[in-house]
Amino acid sequence: MNKTIGILAHVDTGKTTFSDRILYHMKSIKKIGRVDHKESYLDSDKIERKRGITIYSHVGFFKYKDSNYYIIDTPGHVDFSSSMERAIEVMDYAIILISAVEGIQGHTEMVWKLLSKHKIPTMFFINKIDRDGANIKKVIKEIELEFTKEVFLIKKPLKGKDIERDLIEFIAQKDDMLLEKYLEDKYDKELWVKFMKNYIKERKFFPCFFGSALKDIGIEDFLENLDVLTFTDYQNEEKFSGKIYKIIHDDKENKITFVKALKGKLRVKDKVCLKSLEGEYYEKISQLRVYNGNKFKTLDEIQAGQIFAATGLVHSYSGYGIGDENQSKTYMSSPLKAKVIVSEELNLREVLEKFKILQSEDPALDVVWNEELKEIHICIMGNIQLEVLKEVIKDRFNFKVNFGPCEILYKETILGTTIGYGHFEPLKHYCEVHLKLEPIKRNSGIEFESLCSTDDLTVGNQNLVRTHIFEKNHNGILTGSPITDIKVTLLTGRTHNKHTSGGDFREATFRALRQGLEKASKVLLEPYYSFKIEAPLDLMGRIISDIQKLNGKFETPRTIRDRIIITGRGPVFSFMNYPLEFNSFSKGKGKIIFNYDGYDICHNEEEIIKRIAYKKETDTEYTSTSIFCSKGEGFKVSWKEAEKYMHCLK
Repeated sequence: MNKTIGILAHVDTGKTTFSDRILYHMKSIKKIGRVDHKESYLDSDKIERKRGITIYSHVGFFKYKDSNYYIIDTPGHVDFSSSMERAIEVMDYAIILISAVEGIQGHTEMVWKLLSKHKIPTMFFINKIDRDGANIKKVIKEIELEFTKEVFLIKKPLKGKDIERDLIEFIAQKDDMLLEKYLEDKYDKELWVKFMKNYIKERKFFPCFFGSALKDIGIEDFLENLDVLTFTDYQNEEKFSGKIYKIIHDDKENKITFVKALKGKLRVKDKVCLKSLEGEYYEKISQLRVYNGNKFKTLDEIQAGQIFAATGLVHSYSGYGIGDENQSKTYMSSPLKAKVIVSEELNLREVLEKFKILQSEDPALDVVWNEELKEIHICIMGNIQLEVLKEVIKDRFNFKVNFGPCEILYKETILGTTIGYGHFEPLKHYCEVHLKLEPIKRNSGIEFESLCSTDDLTVGNQNLVRTHIFEKNHNGILTGSPITDIKVTLLTGRTHNKHTSGGDFREATFRALRQGLEKASKVLLEPYYSFKIEAPLDLMGRIISDIQKLNGKFETPRTIRDRIIITGRGPVFSFMNYPLEFNSFSKGKGKIIFNYDGYDICHNEEEIIKRIAYKKETDTEYTSTSIFCSKGEGFKVSWKEAEKYMHCLK
């Protein structure tokens, strides 16, 4: 049985030490390292060891009884949450570590939300019980208050003949048949364990364990319980499919693609279909590897449920499918952007190539070349990520970069359905494309569908339109910011047997998209934080006044004895510096937790549009004007008039 277990937590909660300790117990590594000594096994990257934080998702492997375990140690800092979310998608189970002293912290809440979003069965491990101030009961109450009431602290291994009476009672309350057996005092250990396993899988039961990874307390009991309470059922008979969750490059810049095998089998030299938003590619597997830290062994065959790495794949991208697996889901986007600053002796195009390599590893970077300004822009989560990027670029590519100040990354969307028309017909060229644009759920990105008949456009030509929709971020009309939360439907199009070339589809598609945006009702979006503020009760008035002043919204405050807890949501623009102000007036007696919470309507749209002062007519990459041909010469038609000239209106 193959099982993938994710280890997640707020930074400095002991994730990597916990993962290393498990590998050591299972004799998968010979020596237990320490993060503070810069010698942990899974944090093998020198930048990780230098900083003492996990930056990338690392996989460890061990065997226990009848199962193969793949442990994924994920980043605990919010700036690297995109790597964590891609890893979450390939997990069978997740273990959330919580400090017995600090309790639930900011990133822990984001972890819980992401695990809930992806419906990953989850357990808790209360770590650092050896430290002064450790309070297991307090942490359990926090979990019940903030996450779920379906949590139960398991105090001893389930391998014994007896199961804790309180645990049986807890499980019995979830099912009338079990409650009847409990009341009749009928005891069948296998029955109770079976229902526990199923309830965990269905996210109706969240077992909790405790110990100290550093002092090796509770680790063996945890492993025993993990093995008893988890199961998987992967099918090897079906056609192969997998999910790419990580990309790295070796010293020679050869791409190494990390995949979770979901169904079927895969052998060396097999040709696989790589699926992405840009299209499909068929490539051959050169080598199959199973990693344990930065060490690996090669295999001839991979089976469903395994975590493996493949070489030989050129068009693989983090978050996308392989084989029969569908394309990527939408991930959390970054709320900030920064300009890349390089010295004049460096070739900007070569620098751009290196950043594109980094983007293949982390798509959330969303590297953009601004042709008008001759600048490289990247999307980021925060300043720690920029500091790490500087070190990565110096270490891997041997040149230095700096970054401009972090700026809010705005986005644009539409509020109603419209149809955009694009026609490109200068002499010896011909293409026409009709696109329906309609708004979709917030933070969904861009979706594409084709309703075009193959009598009008071949499947290949329809795929060309799709490719151009997803090849880059498309500028909006209001500020030139990326468009999002739009479904694009290809309705119809027209080509010419002699004069249509592939590039014509790009021109017609971009013009159709732009013309549709011109006609649509548009709105500016900005990034938001969700927040939780805990403070002395006498500060409630000041805090509520601040939230309102900063254009935030909040739920009804909760009081616990002499403390107030306020949860809510507000623009990153307004709130990004508030923690400093809060810490000052609360004199360290309060706690504030911010989590990035996606995009929503901009609170000061007019101000931002005026400040950015985007001139849509001078955007050289985009035009809503179509080009038609008459008497051997092309002529331009503005977006307002273009529809009258179209050739395939229905």
